[in-house]
Parts: sequence; structure tokens; C-alpha cells
Amino acid sequence: MGSMPEAYDRWLAPPVFRPYAQDLGRRAARLAPRKVLEIAAGTGVLTNELTKALPGAEVTATDLNAAMVEFGSRRAPGAEWRQADALDLPFGDGRFDLVACQFGVMFFPDKPAAFAEVRRVLAPGGALLFTTWGDVATHGFAVALVAGIKRAYPEDPPAFVATVPHGYFDLEQIIADLAAGGMGDISAEVVTLDGHAGSAADLAAGFCAGTPLRMEMAARGDLEAGTKVVAAEMTARLGDGPVTAPMAAYVVEARPSPPG
Repeated sequence: MGSMPEAYDRWLAPPVFRPYAQDLGRRAARLAPRKVLEIAAGTGVLTNELTKALPGAEVTATDLNAAMVEFGSRRAPGAEWRQADALDLPFGDGRFDLVACQFGVMFFPDKPAAFAEVRRVLAPGGALLFTTWGDVATHGFAVALVAGIKRAYPEDPPAFVATVPHGYFDLEQIIADLAAGGMGDISAEVVTLDGHAGSAADLAAGFCAGTPLRMEMAARGDLEAGTKVVAAEMTARLGDGPVTAPMAAYVVEARPSPPG
């Protein structure tokens, strides 16, 4: 099934992540930053959109996972790539005009600490721009995926999808975490976009082999066999051939709060 970055980039990036990357790229362009930091950059889906939307900007892309950094640096060579922990960024204070993060904040173990690091590296007047998925019920592909997981593992279904990528959608909590990290002037917008995939089986391959769900499934048995069951259920729900479904996410913008 290939490596996790390969599966993610092949089957998930185009239908699920590129639509929001294009949206964030347009939003970033309106801010006209000169120096941009992307955290949790993955395989470079947003990175490519940032370098296209901001041709005169200096873009630095980071990810905690070395395999993602290696893969992303080949997919998005227009940026400088570095392995980095979002909770301990290896950059000086006030270096960046914009920090961007597409569907990465959900994975941070200490979100206020991550937002505090963002605040530290932002220049005066700088901004944080990020996305986080809504509840799993607001994402048509995820609804079918969760049903497939339950069919494949009825006794002990992996909980990753609902609890991690779709587990950070409480807007009051998001605002509280941003404030705890020293961020303010917060705006949040629900953005619903359509995802288009070649087939439900492609989506199943992407989710099952290209995300941490892979490890949860492998721990329960044969990954390939489990993926086939997930694909069958997703196909039954989404249909044969090319599939389309709405996906909802928050797009959040915040700026450093004044001292004191």
C-alpha cells in the first residue's frame, strides 16, 4: 500500500485537502506577508498553494515527522523545509508575518503551548491562519469512513477519525486555547467545500494507509484486508465511480494579543 506520505499524497491530498489549501492560499495572499511559516505541513499540499499565492514571500515549511519533511520537500520545492516540533519551534522571536497550519492543530498535544509558540515567532501585526475539521457528521467522506471502520472492526473499532482529526471543533474551546496562548482578535468561519474523488475505494486507501488510522488498523489484524472491508462499505454509501461529498471545517484567523 506504499508509505504513509505516499498514500496520503496520492489518495487524500487532491479530494480532501487541496480544496482547503487553495482557500487558505487566497486568504494568505490578502494578508500579503513577506515571511511565512507553515507548521504541520505534511506532504506540502498547502505549501504549494502558499508559494503560488505569495511568489515574493519567503516560505518555511515544517513538520514533526521526518518522512513527511523528506517527501514534502520534493513535492513543494519552492519552500525551505525543516523538521520541527510546533511546541518548540527552532526560530527566533518575531521572525514571521504569517503562520499557517492546515488541519494540524488537532494533533498538537498541548494546543495553548503551540499557540504560545506561534505568538512568539510572529512579528508585530502578524497573523495565524489555520483550519480544523468540524464534527465528523459534517464531513460526508468521514461519515462513510467511520461506518466502514465499524463494519471492519465491530468489536473494537478504531476511534482515531472521530477523536483526533474531527475531535477539535468546539469553538469555545478553540478560542480559549488561543487566548491561553496569547492570541486574540480571533475570527472563525465555517467553510463547506465539496470533495471530489475518483472512487470510494481510493478514499478508503488514503484514509487507511495515509493517516495514523493505519497503525490502529494494523494492530487489529491485516491492514489490506481491513481496508477492503472499509472500501466496500464506503462504496455502498457513496456510490460506484467518482464520488462527491460536502466537507465542513473552521477557518480561523488570530493575532497576538497586546502585552499585559
